[in-house]
Amino acid sequence: MSPSPVPAVPSSAPAADPLAPSAVPPVPAAARLSGHGLTVGYGDQRVIADLDVAIPTGQLTVIVGPNACGKSTLLRALARMLPARTGQVELDGRAITAYPPKEVARRLGLLPQSPIAPDGIVVEDLVARGRYPHQGVLRQWSDRDQRAVDSAMSRAGVADLSDRLVGELSGGQRQRVWIALALAQQTPILLLDEPTTYLDIAHQVEVLNLARSLQREGFTVVVVLHELTLAFRYATWLIVMSQGAIVAQGPVAEVVTAELIEQVYNLPCQLIVDPVSGRPIVVPQEDDVTGNAVGAGPVGDVGTAGDGGAAGEDAR
Repeated sequence: MSPSPVPAVPSSAPAADPLAPSAVPPVPAAARLSGHGLTVGYGDQRVIADLDVAIPTGQLTVIVGPNACGKSTLLRALARMLPARTGQVELDGRAITAYPPKEVARRLGLLPQSPIAPDGIVVEDLVARGRYPHQGVLRQWSDRDQRAVDSAMSRAGVADLSDRLVGELSGGQRQRVWIALALAQQTPILLLDEPTTYLDIAHQVEVLNLARSLQREGFTVVVVLHELTLAFRYATWLIVMSQGAIVAQGPVAEVVTAELIEQVYNLPCQLIVDPVSGRPIVVPQEDDVTGNAVGAGPVGDVGTAGDGGAAGEDAR
């Protein structure tokens, strides 16, 4: 069954927040972040070949696809963490390699998969490292930096953990601390690679509500997700990847079909409509004891919102 039309995103925006990027040039009509003819890989392994992508400015773009299809590789290439073998990434109309590293870090922030904190560091000190791109010989720590850190911790829900050692926190708490660090960086473009990993369903929703709030305030947000129900609910622009290529992209209501899900995930399914969001939910089919295909509830990567997705996927 085809999903019903997607409700329009409300145009109202929350009040200004200290995390809103400052001194950011007006957003051009064209994408601020794009890749052209990208070929990217690891060692002798080529993961992405001759890929073109444009990240819509001011949107919440969600990238989905099966394990090892190139989602995280694409995100790392867009952030200049992984060099392209061919092609180039453009940021604000220039090759990203033309910028000094600190300038890239003032324009674009990346939360990678499974980051590792230094031993013995407390939460507030780790979050404060997000202010590094704004520091320099003539610009040391300021009240504005402290306000950015305090606001980031508050929005990520870790303000009460500020004096705790990061190494003593649960996986979910650590993940929210890393999100706070990314927010403290105050970049107009934010890339989040599986930010809901290790989080229970309540905290998954909190993180994605935060991503949506940032997008409505004018940020460009890109998120890699496994859990399709949440991906379809929150995306204002969806990118579907398979085997290192983009196979579909656009608004959820125009992109998602049962045929696409079967093609990408090799999973026969039906689509039903989420009664809350009006977005599609994937219902996999399963064989009964007679071998006949029967409907089943949403499961795994393509359904249950509380499973946290495939947390162990590597950077590919």
